[in-house]
Amino acid sequence: MTATRKIAPTIRGWVPALPLGRPIRGFHRGLMYTAMVVVVSTIAAGCTDSDAGQMRRPSTGGDGVIVVGVSGAFAENQIVAEMYAQVLEDAGYTVERRLDLRSREVSQNALEAGAIDVKPEYLSSLLLFLDPNAEASADGAAVARQTAQLLRSRGLTLLTPSPAEDTNQFVANAETAQRFDLTTVSSLASVADQLTFGGPPECPQRPLCLPGLHEVYGVIFDDFTPLDAGGPLTVDALRSDAVQIGLLFSTDPSIEQNGFVPLADDKRLQDAENITPVIRSEMLNGEVRRLLDLVSARLSSETMTELVGRVVIDGQDVATVATGFLTSNNLL
Repeated sequence: MTATRKIAPTIRGWVPALPLGRPIRGFHRGLMYTAMVVVVSTIAAGCTDSDAGQMRRPSTGGDGVIVVGVSGAFAENQIVAEMYAQVLEDAGYTVERRLDLRSREVSQNALEAGAIDVKPEYLSSLLLFLDPNAEASADGAAVARQTAQLLRSRGLTLLTPSPAEDTNQFVANAETAQRFDLTTVSSLASVADQLTFGGPPECPQRPLCLPGLHEVYGVIFDDFTPLDAGGPLTVDALRSDAVQIGLLFSTDPSIEQNGFVPLADDKRLQDAENITPVIRSEMLNGEVRRLLDLVSARLSSETMTELVGRVVIDGQDVATVATGFLTSNNLL
């Protein structure tokens, strides 16, 4: 999902790992899908840079295949990635989808190694992932410039950010919010040591998650439960009171549906998080740029909240929701 973020203890008696800088590499497409499973397992275990050179995707020989991925396997990212895939297919490209990549750690490895070619990203989260000492801010243009420069040296291009923005949203379940009179993140500081926090497994390493909560707000929770990235595990844990505070996304309709209380980010921990395509530069041409920029131009935060609701609340298929949006906006 400011100034330089520093890693500090965020849970009583426990210190998180150091922030991730340049991601490990070693993701491969082009042999067999069975081989892909092995490689994904290897990534999860932790590959070295020396492994990466042996695991790059073989040249496609100019066959026009574009592999669309995600930066995390959650509904919003999957909807936007599916939009990218459909407009490219409509223009005549052969598209493969990898919409199950669980985290930015995995997807960035895949992108840099050539296992995927394009994915939707979030500006400040990506910037601080690439360089934990970067200066993120609420200025989307400034964040985009820094991010584009860092990506360029990796053979990647940042396209035009969309107006749609989705930040980390810390929420309390209704009982907890009422009991402790929680309305802002600041109000958490004096009671967090009585509460359990739930969020993505990567949260202890993410500057805009647990480390940022400690540095900016002085929040130290009693315990942390690793769940998912703004998905059903987090929602269910909040509903059952297995966790009292959780990390969802600001466009998540589950917040209102379940009566969760969004805590105002009164000290501005979160920064510009515009949804933005990132693509391998060698796969970019004028037509691909135009198609993806057209999708971005039609997106808004309100639109994304509505589309995510169709998937996570109404149970509609991601591809169907993406098609409906693209058709109604004359992009198909």
